[in-house]
Amino acid sequence: MRKLCVNELLTPKMVRLFQSIREDENARLVRSLRESSGSPVNFTEKLFAMSSSITCRAAFGGACKDSETLIKMMADSQKMVGGFEMVDLFPSWRIAGAMSWRKLRLMKTMRGRLDKILDDIIDRHRRKLVESGNRGIRSLGDVFTAGIDTSASTIDWTMVELLRHPRVMTKVQAEVRQALDESNTNKIEQNDVVYDLKYLKLVIKETLRLHPPVPMLPRSCNKEHVINGCTIPAGSMVLVNIWAMQRDPSYWENPERFEPERFETEDLNFVGGDFKYSPFGIGRRICPGPTFGLAAVESALAQLLYNFDWELPRGVNPENLDMTENVGNTASRQQHLFVIAIPYTPTIES
Repeated sequence: MRKLCVNELLTPKMVRLFQSIREDENARLVRSLRESSGSPVNFTEKLFAMSSSITCRAAFGGACKDSETLIKMMADSQKMVGGFEMVDLFPSWRIAGAMSWRKLRLMKTMRGRLDKILDDIIDRHRRKLVESGNRGIRSLGDVFTAGIDTSASTIDWTMVELLRHPRVMTKVQAEVRQALDESNTNKIEQNDVVYDLKYLKLVIKETLRLHPPVPMLPRSCNKEHVINGCTIPAGSMVLVNIWAMQRDPSYWENPERFEPERFETEDLNFVGGDFKYSPFGIGRRICPGPTFGLAAVESALAQLLYNFDWELPRGVNPENLDMTENVGNTASRQQHLFVIAIPYTPTIES
């Protein structure tokens, strides 16, 4: 199923074909924010709803009628699977297994409910889909969950960093507005417009450096290794700390600072070509959908930055925003972001 998703949904050609879906959902989000009339809105919830619709329409050909239930289930499951369990550290210790039993039972129940929703979707599209058994359905659920969570979380983190760094916000908004005003179009993904959004790409890169979607990559050791005198037996689960690597002062100057300009001289891409910057993973098990996710992130951010100026609710200072990360498969913010979206009106020169 993973191979099917990569070949049928996540290739550059297919991502381009999904452009109209992204444009529709971006426009829906913009309308929703305009209707807020300058009141604080739960920006995080709106992002997850938009990301869910984009992924569902791309994967299944239509909106999911159970989208709200699906989003809540995925958010809960992400929290449940995060962190360490005693049974992971001591797999042969029976007490450790007993300590994790309740959580595992809840996860199994939740997984069954998710499979039921996906079963219903597949039943509605049976003539268009190839049956691949329960294992395929589970893989589809994993891909679906990852596509929603990582894109929405990246947009959310980017907006938080921009609100905390007004200089960067002003600079990237000026770039987006100039590019769209000069092109006389609101279609972000036209080739000439995308080419002009160079600083926006740097902002996204820097966000993914500080806030990689999956901060800890689990890998299975296929044979025994000895590292710094420590023997790692074959079959051991090893966690690669992407979060720490991308903040390592040995490789990054001022690693804790949000400085998109650093990538003007750093020739790094998103696909794990350099171990110090691997926001989507490394090796054969790298995230299969960076092109799909980045297209959704870039188009949504460009529309949001063009159409609105942004403020925090009264009494909330950017310096005091809670930057605590959720403990889960993806490192989303623990607290939802509430913002005030002020519609932007372009200046018409005579």
